[in-house]
Amino acid sequence: MNVLFFKRFLPRGVLVLSLTSAVATAAELKVFAAVAMQAITAELVPKFEGATGHKLVVTTDALPGLMKRIEAGETPDVILLPAPGIAALVKQGRAAEGDVRPVARSSVGVAIRKGTPKPDISSPESFKQSMLAAKSIFISDPAQGGFVTPHLFKVFERLGIAEEMKRKTVYTKAPGTAGIVQTIASAEVDIGLNQLQEFAPVATMELVGPLPGDLGLATTFSAVVSASAKEAEAARAWINFMRTPEAAAVIRAKGMDPAFP
Repeated sequence: MNVLFFKRFLPRGVLVLSLTSAVATAAELKVFAAVAMQAITAELVPKFEGATGHKLVVTTDALPGLMKRIEAGETPDVILLPAPGIAALVKQGRAAEGDVRPVARSSVGVAIRKGTPKPDISSPESFKQSMLAAKSIFISDPAQGGFVTPHLFKVFERLGIAEEMKRKTVYTKAPGTAGIVQTIASAEVDIGLNQLQEFAPVATMELVGPLPGDLGLATTFSAVVSASAKEAEAARAWINFMRTPEAAAVIRAKGMDPAFP
């Protein structure tokens, strides 16, 4: 048991009690997390498990899939979703607003296949011209759900290039980083648009940057203890861990920004 972990994340007055309780009753936590958080949780989970003795079972999926499972009666201890999804769960009484904690913030942006010229996305007009000049681009299949592709459709419409982009758009066949890897391997496309953190783990891709100006979309991912949590105390410890300086370094390394001081 790592005493420094508890000193960092728990109030001083409950340190001894928490240590005793944690040693005696290591918990198994069920966590539902958005696909966008997969790389971050994959690195943080072993650190948390090693420090506390708790075991985390993490299920990742797109927002619609996780919401359906929760609404069908599944009972995770911790839910880690885009803020609108968390707000919907609070409204349904499945979580308490006072338990919501922002964890990470992502930006929609552009990445390229390594070795290809970087498009100019320094302004909305430059982004428009770069998209028109591209032979093809790839974005997430709208059938997978999520919020990035609908936003991109609105951006293209606003710039007056919706019809042109339809003819040159390739859709990924799987959500998240896995879909990006498959697309890069099988399609002749050099430019991708998605949440930047989903490009970060792909060795063959290079980040260009977020969409410029008010074309951009930043999404906050928040965590909350489920109202039906069986391990509420351990769930709060996991959420606190995701908001530490150690976790912040991991969040940045994975292409996102911490959503906490």
